[in-house]
Amino acid sequence: MKKRSKVLLSLLGISLLLAGCGAKKEATKESSAPKEDKVIKVATALDSSEKILDIANKEAEKEGYKIEVVRVNDNVQYNKLLNDKEVDANFSQHGPYMEEFNKANNGNLVIAQKVYDARVGFYSKDYKKIEDIPDNGKVAIPNDASNQGRALAILDEKGLIKLKEGVGFNGTVKDIVENPKHFEFIEIDLLNLASAYDEKGIVLVYNYPTYLTKIGLTPEDALFLEKPNDNHYAISVAAREDNIDSEKIKVLKKSVASDAVRNYLKEEHGESLVPSF
Repeated sequence: MKKRSKVLLSLLGISLLLAGCGAKKEATKESSAPKEDKVIKVATALDSSEKILDIANKEAEKEGYKIEVVRVNDNVQYNKLLNDKEVDANFSQHGPYMEEFNKANNGNLVIAQKVYDARVGFYSKDYKKIEDIPDNGKVAIPNDASNQGRALAILDEKGLIKLKEGVGFNGTVKDIVENPKHFEFIEIDLLNLASAYDEKGIVLVYNYPTYLTKIGLTPEDALFLEKPNDNHYAISVAAREDNIDSEKIKVLKKSVASDAVRNYLKEEHGESLVPSF
C-alpha cells in the first residue's frame, strides 16, 4: 500500500512539474510576442511644424498613439527618410515641392493632410513702397522650381515682371518675357534666403515667415504679400502610397487637423500661418 502511494505521489509530482513547465513556456511565448507599434514617426525641418506636432501628440494619445518628432536640418532629408520607410510621415513642405522630389527621386510620396498656408511675400530693407524700388536691383528668390515659380507669380501679379502666358505657378526665370526694371535675379537655397535681406544691392527678398522670424521679421514687415491661392501651397503632412491608408496615418491626420491645432494657429500665428483644414 505504501509502495503504491509513493508511485502515485511521484506521478502527481511529475504532472505538476510538466504543468508548471507548460505554463512557463506559455508565459515566455506570450511575453516575446511583438507589441503593436503605436509610435508615429514624423520628420520635419520646421520649428512651426514641430510645435504643431507637439500639440497633435496630445490628440494622438487619446487614440493610444504617440507622435515622435524626427528633426532634420535641411529640405532633403525629411523626404528621403520617408521614401526609405525610416519614418511614417513628414511635415515640412507643400504639394508642389513634394511632387518635385517624386519626379527627381522616383518617389511615391502623397499628401495626407493640408495643415496651414504660410503668408509669403517680398521684403526690402531699404524701400517701403513698390514705386520706390530702383531699376537694376538684385532680387533674391528660391533656387528650387516650385518655390521659385511661386515667387515669380507674385512679382507677375504685382506688375513688376511679366511671365510667359499660361505658366502660372510653374514659371522660372527663363519664362520672364518682360522685366521693365531690369532686375537681376539671384537664386538662393530657401534655407539661406533670409541672410540675403542684409546684403548690399538686394532690393527685394522672397521668403516664408518661418525663416524670417530668425531675423526678427513678420508678414507685417513685407513690402507686399501673396494673394490667397486656394491652399495650393499649404504646408502638409505627407505619407507614402503604401501607408496612406494605415491606422497610424489616419490618427496623424485627425490629430494635426484638430481644434487644438486650429486654435494654436489662430491665436499664436494669426498673422503668418493660416489653417488649411
